[in-house]
Amino acid sequence: MEAAGAAVAAAAAAAESDGTAEKRARSGDCDDTADDFISSLPDAVLGTIVSLLPTKDGGRTRVLSRRWRHLWRSAPLNLEVSTRPPDAAAAADSPVPTPSRVPPSAVSEIISKHPGPARRFSLHCRGDDDHCPQAESWLRSRALANLQELDICYAEPPLLTSVLRSASNILVAKISHCDFEPAMINFPFLKKLSLFRLTISADLFPRLLSGCHALEILSMTKVRAVGCLCLSSPTIRTIIFRHSYGETVELVIEDAPRLVRLLVPYCERNDSVTIRVTRAPNLEILGPFFVVDSKLLLFQGISPVSSTNSMHTLKVLALKSSGQKLNAVLNILRGFPCLEKLCVIFHTNRERNDENEPQYDPLHPIECLETRLKKVVFKSFEGYGKQVDFAKFFVLNAKVLDKIEFEVRNQYSSETVAYEHRLLQVENRASREARVEFRTTKY
Repeated sequence: MEAAGAAVAAAAAAAESDGTAEKRARSGDCDDTADDFISSLPDAVLGTIVSLLPTKDGGRTRVLSRRWRHLWRSAPLNLEVSTRPPDAAAAADSPVPTPSRVPPSAVSEIISKHPGPARRFSLHCRGDDDHCPQAESWLRSRALANLQELDICYAEPPLLTSVLRSASNILVAKISHCDFEPAMINFPFLKKLSLFRLTISADLFPRLLSGCHALEILSMTKVRAVGCLCLSSPTIRTIIFRHSYGETVELVIEDAPRLVRLLVPYCERNDSVTIRVTRAPNLEILGPFFVVDSKLLLFQGISPVSSTNSMHTLKVLALKSSGQKLNAVLNILRGFPCLEKLCVIFHTNRERNDENEPQYDPLHPIECLETRLKKVVFKSFEGYGKQVDFAKFFVLNAKVLDKIEFEVRNQYSSETVAYEHRLLQVENRASREARVEFRTTKY
């Protein structure tokens, strides 16, 4: 599908550049589709391709041939609008690729010619102009009546509130580089909400979520918060929380009965980010977080998850470690007796040894290693001493493993693989069914 879309965009650009394709289309000379496999696709598929193109390119597909003339009007509209930056300096600093977007002056004509439905409306504002009346008028049009996706960026609070109120039936929303003001906003059908580089207060955050009655996915990236962000939602299934580059942020998941995935990518050890999970009775996927100095606190009931207060729902766990803190990892695993997949991401930061850290006792085995753990993945594996010792423990002690996977930077020869097998004592592995594989990946 991406290849088809790229071909369409390239053809449209070529037609736009010399102006001859449109003339041939009008005369019917471009209808020879014997070797045009894309044009032979059903209208529904071609409409999907057109709807994924930028606004300008989608409109240009009409010049390709008579076969394509009607598709833009019948395909779901992808309308991307950008106001002009106020000056050249702002234009140079703008992250918006304006060539693919249309100015506000062109929107009325577009929506008058396109009967709808609309798939996506993207509004990126750079400047001080008041676009509230225009935006409200656009969103009340027939073309945007059944809008599915909204992307709004750099909007002043009055415009943001106006747009959100006018697009209350959307399914997907992305809000970035904005400041929220207190306002009652209702999204009865919203499934996915992405917040990127914005500021929101602790009292407004719960009110925003309470208006999202069907929300399943919440993504928060570099969010600046005034106070602790408390989350309670009966519908959320996935939370993605990325760090905010030194900003102090605390997220408390007070009650999320349907939460399955809590993903914290790109969080660094020194980031001032704390996540507290008080109640998530169906949490299955967690991580990645640092083994040492982690600021992710997981509770079950009123007590932290531990060997004496274990969480039986978790099946997939990702951790970050240098390979020097095996016992710390094992103590974490004691809290998750039903774990089926473990991913360890090795890093180069040296971790301090803790003499008071409980040591692994073979007389008190870890339950998931005995009965549940099926797959272990070691990412950024470099094969030095501590990493080898770390991985070897799982080779020799995980009794029901199906697969042990090592992601390495360089291609391993058969001799190197045999050497690593000897270091890891693969011949003595606890699970005779376990396959050991080395995969080359790019970092």
